[in-house]
Amino acid sequence: MKTNNVPRKYGKGILVFLLFLVGLSAYSQVVPGVYLHEIVQKGTKTVHQLKLGQDYLIYTVYEEHPAKFFKSIGGFYHMDQDTIRVDLEFNSNYEIDSLKTWAAPLRTENKNLVLTLDSNKVFKKEPHLMQPLDATWLFATRGPDTGQERRGAENSRKTLKFLKDGTFQWIAYDTDSMKFSGSGGGSYTSLNGVYTEHIAFFSRDNARVGASLEFRYEVKGEDWHHTGSNSKGEPLYEIWTKRSE
Repeated sequence: MKTNNVPRKYGKGILVFLLFLVGLSAYSQVVPGVYLHEIVQKGTKTVHQLKLGQDYLIYTVYEEHPAKFFKSIGGFYHMDQDTIRVDLEFNSNYEIDSLKTWAAPLRTENKNLVLTLDSNKVFKKEPHLMQPLDATWLFATRGPDTGQERRGAENSRKTLKFLKDGTFQWIAYDTDSMKFSGSGGGSYTSLNGVYTEHIAFFSRDNARVGASLEFRYEVKGEDWHHTGSNSKGEPLYEIWTKRSE
């Protein structure tokens, strides 16, 4: 009489293979999005914010009440089994630690991520919130667009703006020298041609935290035309272009 039982000599091998697949899925299914790990002590909240695109990562740490910026790193990432590895494009602490790469053990836990840094930190996934400007952008030129020379992606001096799930962050840096010139970020909305930033951290001036800035926007092909007034009240016209991930 035939049965569908797996022969005993193959059973152990198949079990090991299945366990391997389960383990692999736990590490490989990293869903792009915004993840937060928050620590509240004595009325002060320290925020660890992890933003993931398809292959770009930004990890920022800042404090609320009083506002204080600690650090921000970012670059292209990939998963190496149970470790996330990043080739850094920028590192706000480069003059201190000289790091050009960053890696940390990572695993998924439901919709959240668990990173092993100085200890296990659970990063809770923020809700998905798609908006018209969600993308990774590089500063191209001052507007209006009259055919002037642009700062291309091959230029080592970059200003990047990362918009995802209701959050924004800009970073100014140089990939050759690893010079970090500044960063700011928080939450944003883009609707009917109006783009509004609510600043949660600003490396250059903590006093700017809490401010809201409103601009006009128009997307023309791969370009974002960004107009209004800067934080000093001066006229502003910037053109950003989408960066391919």
